[in-house]
Amino acid sequence: MGKNIYLDYDFNGQIDYIDKVKESLLLNAKNKVPLAFVKTYGCQQNVSDGEKIKGILSLIGYEFTNIEEDADLIIFNTCAIREHAEDRVFGNIGALKYIKKKYPSTIIAMCGCMMEQKHIEDKIKTSFPFVDLVFGTNRLHKLPELLYTVVNSKSRVFECGLDDNKIIEGIPIRRDKRFKAWLPIMYGCDNFCSYCIVPYVRGRERSRRPEDILDEATKIINNGYKDITLLGQNVNSYGKNLDEDINFAQLLNRIDSIPGDYRIRFMTSHPKDATKELIDTISESEHICHHLHLPFQSGSNKILRLMNRKYTVDKYLNIINYAKSKMPDVSITSDIIVGFPGETYDDFCKTIELVEEVRFTSLFTFIYSPRIGTPAAEMNDPIPYEKKVKWFQELLKVQEGIAARNCRDMVGKTYRVLVEESKGNKLMSRTGGNVIVEFEGASDLVGSFKNVKITEARNWILKGQMI
Repeated sequence: MGKNIYLDYDFNGQIDYIDKVKESLLLNAKNKVPLAFVKTYGCQQNVSDGEKIKGILSLIGYEFTNIEEDADLIIFNTCAIREHAEDRVFGNIGALKYIKKKYPSTIIAMCGCMMEQKHIEDKIKTSFPFVDLVFGTNRLHKLPELLYTVVNSKSRVFECGLDDNKIIEGIPIRRDKRFKAWLPIMYGCDNFCSYCIVPYVRGRERSRRPEDILDEATKIINNGYKDITLLGQNVNSYGKNLDEDINFAQLLNRIDSIPGDYRIRFMTSHPKDATKELIDTISESEHICHHLHLPFQSGSNKILRLMNRKYTVDKYLNIINYAKSKMPDVSITSDIIVGFPGETYDDFCKTIELVEEVRFTSLFTFIYSPRIGTPAAEMNDPIPYEKKVKWFQELLKVQEGIAARNCRDMVGKTYRVLVEESKGNKLMSRTGGNVIVEFEGASDLVGSFKNVKITEARNWILKGQMI
């Protein structure tokens, strides 16, 4: 793969379309100001994309509503990771047919990962004729132009297709949270895990220039954001396609040197590229959370080979044990797929053994969902779904016990938490290790860091007292 082709995109290319489409939108709006309804499904990268969509729409002149029927523009930002997510999208988009019939001027749009699959695009064309606009993951920046085309051509617009090697900077962002921010550092994926659709719907790996990331990080911190999550399908491979010699650990170190009171998280981190340099950087940092989200997916080397994960259980445990030696307080979370094609109960038991050895803080667990176009979808899969469900429940029970023990071990200790939400006189907060802590306090503490002593442990939530 070649070097990245950067477009110094300052949105000037879309300004003319913004000015042109504003007048038409106002004429057709149900209210004095055009309203948009934006629904995002899926991962944190999708959420970040949704914030860019809202940023563009704000620039056009839209305000936002949570009621679909009130909206002049409805956008579903979709996810293709699992079949269940796709089914939800189609069910919800089908329910919009009556809105289009009642308000013909309403623009209905679909975007995101699902749209980069040809069979999905074809299904929308034939089964959902009331959808006006479909655009893919790499066409988000063209939204003003696409809306202008829909409004003025009075025809449906489909704009999909990957455009690898391009990084587009300067897209406006309307952040959903006032103290938590997403910061993409790269896009796409080169790993091609046999079960995963991401490389086919988001394209090949491309990293943002470090100066662009540092500039955005500085602005986020100066604007008072306290919790910054760096995003990438595999952040550990950051920098591989840049002209500058830089890796993820070095980028983290540069961000960590920005003055301010904040903390840094990152996801997702692939075990095959996790290094001791990365662990050392985290342990020696001022702002990086002692939290490592490192998906292992299966505890069986046979299944890892079938998944094309390119690491072994021993390699995974080596990096975990090194992290624990450097940071005794490290919180480790992970992803697991249950019932991958070819997995036997013996393979599954090896996953249980790994879970019990590592003692994860929490797990994101999934029953295998075949994705059209991936190698795994063509593999022989003789295990009945009902049996996979039983394995899944067994895994949940084991992890619940581990989580309960981990929480009990935290009682009596004091943690620095970020207050995220107020519920009456109760405050919901989160530790650097991503554990939820509830304590009493005033609502004006939301968005601030506080020290809390843990007084009580439940399976997933801790109770504490501010000190």
